Amino acid sequence: MDELYHKEESFDPETIGKLKGHYAAILCLLGEDVGREGLVKTPERVAKAMSFLTKGYRVDPLSILRSAMFREEYKQMVLVKDIELYSLCEHHMLPFYGKAHVAYIPNGYITGLSKIARIVECYARRLQVQERLTVQIRDCIQEALNPMGVAVVIEASHMCMQMRGVEKQESATTTSAFTGIFLSDHRTREEFMTLISHKYR
Repeated sequence: MDELYHKEESFDPETIGKLKGHYAAILCLLGEDVGREGLVKTPERVAKAMSFLTKGYRVDPLSILRSAMFREEYKQMVLVKDIELYSLCEHHMLPFYGKAHVAYIPNGYITGLSKIARIVECYARRLQVQERLTVQIRDCIQEALNPMGVAVVIEASHMCMQMRGVEKQESATTTSAFTGIFLSDHRTREEFMTLISHKYR
C-alpha cells in the first residue's frame, strides 16, 4: 500500500533540524518524555508543520499578481468570495480560520482569479493579526494592479478566544479594508457587501 502513495514536501534541512531541537526542549519543559514511542518523531513533525504554516514568509505576494497581469478594458467589479483561510495568531500562535472576500474594479489590468486566492494564502501563512492581514491583502492588490478600488472583508474565528481566555465558542470577528471607489461611492460598497452576503446554491 505504501508503494502507491508518494508525498513530496520541500523543507530546509538546517531549519528543520534547529526547530526540531527547540520543540524537543519545549516538550521536556512541559514535563513530557520525548523518548517515549508516541513522541519520538513529534519534534520533527511539529517543525515541519510550523514551516508549512508559515511558508508565506518565503513567497513574494506582489510577484504572484504581476506574473498574471492582462490588459483588459473591463471596468466592473471582480469579486472572489468565500476564500478559505487558515492563519496563526501572533500573540499565542494559535490558529484562526475563516473566509476572505476580495473585490477590485480594474483600471486597465486584470489578474488571474486564482492569484487572488494565492495572495490571501500567502499573507495568511504568516504569524498574523486579522486586522493586518486584511490591510495587507488590500494594499498588495492596489499596488500591483492600480485598480479603481479594492475591497477586502475577512470573517474569522479565533482559537485563542475559543480554547483559552474568555472561551467563547461562537464568537467571530469581521474586518474590512477599502480603497478608491469603494471608499468614495457608497453604492459600489453596498453592492460589494450585498454580493458577499448572498449565498449561491
